[in-house]
Amino acid sequence: MTDDGEDRLKNITLSVDERVLHEARVYAAKRGTSVNALVRGYLDVVTREDRIRHALERIRELSEQSTARVGPRTWTRDDLHARGGVR
Repeated sequence: MTDDGEDRLKNITLSVDERVLHEARVYAAKRGTSVNALVRGYLDVVTREDRIRHALERIRELSEQSTARVGPRTWTRDDLHARGGVR
């Protein structure tokens, strides 16, 4: 549902082998869901992966354009793990 209450879900028609559909129904039932919800979840994963890929590409672009530089390391591993002088 969108903020204004408009339902943005669209219906699609799929052709699936009868045996595959039966197994999908059994699988869904064992998990307390529906085949429709399984397919919707899979499609959500596909679009999420696409958004992640685009975001990583954008981060890479921005890092290449960045003029920031890393300075010299002024700490040691021991400095990072020191606990008030007690080891």
